Amino acid sequence: MSMSKQLTARLRSICLALPEATEKEAWGDPTFRVRDRIFAMEKRGDGRVSIWCKAAPGGQAMLVGADPELYFVPPYVGAKGWIGMRLDARPDWDEVAAIVRRSYRLTAPKKLAVQLGEIDSVQPQRRSSRSR
Repeated sequence: MSMSKQLTARLRSICLALPEATEKEAWGDPTFRVRDRIFAMEKRGDGRVSIWCKAAPGGQAMLVGADPELYFVPPYVGAKGWIGMRLDARPDWDEVAAIVRRSYRLTAPKKLAVQLGEIDSVQPQRRSSRSR
């Protein structure tokens, strides 16, 4: 299996494990939705694999400021506070899952979001052990 397909498979398993999550292709890429509202998108438009997710108010600036090689402001949805995260540089998959789950909580109806438990108030931090 190619690296690209491995990334997609791993991301798919994270997203589709969430309550009522579905996958639908849009703009040539997989999108992950809850009740037809997008909470995560895999993107490859710039030649690099990334995921775009909703971020809490202030989260985008904090993440991009903390690690601009990993996080970025994506086109189109970045103005609405979404965050982009590179997946092609050996990401910390616990961190990817935390970003996806946070976006899901911001998108899902409250009854579904509470099934994930308490919202993690700590933003994911770059781990120094991650290799590049």
